[in-house]
Amino acid sequence: MKQFEIHGITGKSHIMVGEHLKNLRAYLPDTPVVIITDEIVAGLYEKDFPEAPVIRIGIGETIKTLDTLGRIYRELIRLAADRSVFVLGIGGGIVCDVTGFAASTYLRGVRFGYVPTTLLAQVDASVGGKTGVNVDGYKNMAGVFSQPEFVICDPMVLKTLPQRELCSGFAEIVKHAAISDAAYFKYLEKNVANALALDMEVMERIIYDSVAIKAGVVNRDETEKGERRKLNFGHTFGHAVEKTTGLPHGEAVSIGMVVAAKLSAAKGMLGRDDLDRVMDLLSRFHLPARIPVEQGMDREKILDALTRDKKREGGGIHFVLLPAIGQSVVEKITLAELAAVLRESPEE
Repeated sequence: MKQFEIHGITGKSHIMVGEHLKNLRAYLPDTPVVIITDEIVAGLYEKDFPEAPVIRIGIGETIKTLDTLGRIYRELIRLAADRSVFVLGIGGGIVCDVTGFAASTYLRGVRFGYVPTTLLAQVDASVGGKTGVNVDGYKNMAGVFSQPEFVICDPMVLKTLPQRELCSGFAEIVKHAAISDAAYFKYLEKNVANALALDMEVMERIIYDSVAIKAGVVNRDETEKGERRKLNFGHTFGHAVEKTTGLPHGEAVSIGMVVAAKLSAAKGMLGRDDLDRVMDLLSRFHLPARIPVEQGMDREKILDALTRDKKREGGGIHFVLLPAIGQSVVEKITLAELAAVLRESPEE
């Protein structure tokens, strides 16, 4: 097991990579615990949960709403949960985001932790202290920064994931390497087959390296005033694609990374060889390197979604670009420049 700590304004978070769900009880406080999970995770792993009341929520982005948050508050009230309660999220990124927001706002804030059960959640959603829900389909428009007390990343639970869900997690992993670590990117290129086969040695290394990158950035910039914006590589365009096409998060981010890489090349920053390597690695992880024609693409709806992005300021939006693989910069791009990228038809 490898461990990290994030020291944030909102608290300290202890992250354990390689610990197991079955050992969870050792990390819980001697106070009442309430578990939040989804129907699928409960069906697979509830037998391994510690003894505690369980609040089940649905699955998919459509349940990541203020209505779901309200139902959790009402359940906590029904359980007579007071400020001593510890709220534990066991599930994917949606469970983590909703659990963190609910715990951080119930009674003005109670303690909480995560056991992420998807690759996407282990390397992204559970680490860094971002919590939130969607409003009218717009991603994470309501939320707070709040650090979980602990995060347990158990690679063994990934064996029950469908391949499409697994590959969505690899999108975030490619992102981490692309923005900050050329050697890690090369390691991924050499180990695609082993990673897809869930070789445990390779997966522990990949999860460790990705968590280390994100934890390091968060320690330096918890509330996204500067360096943490680099973690949004592919997300600005990706969130707009996700909203308008309904593609899973990782697939939409993959498309967003290709658009950002192409924009980097068009601005004379990223070389053609590096652009090809980004697109090739995404494809080898069974991720889209273009917007699928069969999904369709309403450019006006994407532009509308971009204008509502949280990272927009005035007439521009903070956009992450690559000077080279392993390097990243944040530049303010005008919405007109992004419209031009759309007109150039990213599906080609």
